[in-house]
Amino acid sequence: MTVLWILVLAAGTYAFRLAGPLLSERLHVSSRAQELMSLATIAMLSALVATATLTASGGFSGWARPAGVLVGAVLAWRRLPFVVVVAASALAAAGLRLAGLP
Repeated sequence: MTVLWILVLAAGTYAFRLAGPLLSERLHVSSRAQELMSLATIAMLSALVATATLTASGGFSGWARPAGVLVGAVLAWRRLPFVVVVAASALAAAGLRLAGLP
């Protein structure tokens, strides 16, 4: 029974992805709507980052995690390699927690 649900979900995913190229010629979106969708994407990703950064188990996550994210954001803004950004963020957060900052 599980295999059937996996196949159904795989077919649905494939159909959903195929619908974009097939319907792109028929569906016309105004430039204003495209601009608003781009802004909505930025707002949703920002909200996801803020929620994941600032909350843990329904409360404030502490100061180490936001500091690590800030380190990562600065390094990504400076266009350092992704591995360096992730490692420096983790080390910053771990170092602050080791120093006693929650």
